[in-house]
Amino acid sequence: MRPTTRLLTGTALTVVALGAFAAPAAYANNDKPETLEIYPSTASPGTTVTVNTLACGKNGHGVGDANSVGAGEFQLSPSTHKEVVVGQFTLPQHAKPGTHWIAVACDNGRTARGELTVKHREPSGHVKTGVGGSIGPDTAQVTAGAAVLAAAAVGGVWLMRRRASGAQGH
Repeated sequence: MRPTTRLLTGTALTVVALGAFAAPAAYANNDKPETLEIYPSTASPGTTVTVNTLACGKNGHGVGDANSVGAGEFQLSPSTHKEVVVGQFTLPQHAKPGTHWIAVACDNGRTARGELTVKHREPSGHVKTGVGGSIGPDTAQVTAGAAVLAAAAVGGVWLMRRRASGAQGH
């Protein structure tokens, strides 16, 4: 009887679990935002970002909202592809790294949204590490380094010649 109880309990728990996942889909709101495709989906500040969606319909228009990255609003208009609207904005230099939502409100009342990941901006110019020069060589340091290497080489040759000549002190 014990195996039968386990089988029935396992089956009942499986049905309950599947029902819990299926219920939200059955009661989902049809007004949920549609997909907004973003190219590139990961961008650095200064990059031109292109978005497109089917939400606005054939010959549709819309307004995009890129305030989450500091780019403000942008316009969407029909593209050369059937029923697709497209828009662009430039990712500002001050955009904060991380994942941000970009949204679109269409003239037909529908909405779309997608995620844009902002990468850390790569440093440009010389890196100021505080430990020396990525800017250029310091002549005094190069000269001192060469002198130390030359002294070590001369001392090494002198020791090797001394041992080879048998002038070791006993």
